[in-house]
Amino acid sequence: MNLQLTNQICFVAGSSRGIGRAIAAALLAEGASIVLTGRNEESLESTLAELATAETHTRILPIAADFTNPEAVSAAFARTLQHFGKIDHLIANLGTGSGTPGPTPPPEDWTRLFDQNFFASVRLTEAALPHLRAHGGSILYISSIVAVEATPAPLPYCAAKAALTNYAKNLSRHLAAEKIRVNTIAPGNIFFPGGSWERHLTNRKEAVESMLKTEVPQNRFGTPEEIASLAAYLCSPLAAFSTGSTYIMDGGQTRSL
Repeated sequence: MNLQLTNQICFVAGSSRGIGRAIAAALLAEGASIVLTGRNEESLESTLAELATAETHTRILPIAADFTNPEAVSAAFARTLQHFGKIDHLIANLGTGSGTPGPTPPPEDWTRLFDQNFFASVRLTEAALPHLRAHGGSILYISSIVAVEATPAPLPYCAAKAALTNYAKNLSRHLAAEKIRVNTIAPGNIFFPGGSWERHLTNRKEAVESMLKTEVPQNRFGTPEEIASLAAYLCSPLAAFSTGSTYIMDGGQTRSL
């Protein structure tokens, strides 16, 4: 399918591995140019080497940065504008679910997980908006089913992703008249090398397999590429009437929606 993304500039935060990497690859395949970002320089360089070809290397700008740092956000957008001249789409794939389980997590978990899963995306949004307002575009957040469903995940992570999903919904109403669309994808259990589910399978394989069997009607993990296909579509003109929506991709796991 031609998603009409040729010559579009996509800033993909958190794209050195996993879901973000797959989104970057999908956008490249559709003719877009991408800003490839990650905190780990080694991982970023490895992904760049895998994605860059004779045809695509001029359409990739790698930036190593920690977007919990406001100065890093500003510097990343300055480099993007200097290199590509514009930004058409922001894909905010940020965060971690690593934290203390149970009803009373420590205060530092609340601060850390909200900063990584919510405030970092807000900073990116506010930095991108002046450039998106120049000609319209889209913002896409990668949230999680923990935002809409009761799960065993750490409470600060659940609350931060719920805040992100609600922020996106309300932001979409503020920006619709400026031709900026805002959507969210809430993935379920996504497996990729080096991800948390790989560790869980190593440490407690039977429990993970039991969870998939009892909680996920499709009885399997999702893949980053499945999320990426939807992400690329939502950035495209083919999704022009879609804004303010949360798209759940979880193999049928959620019961509440």
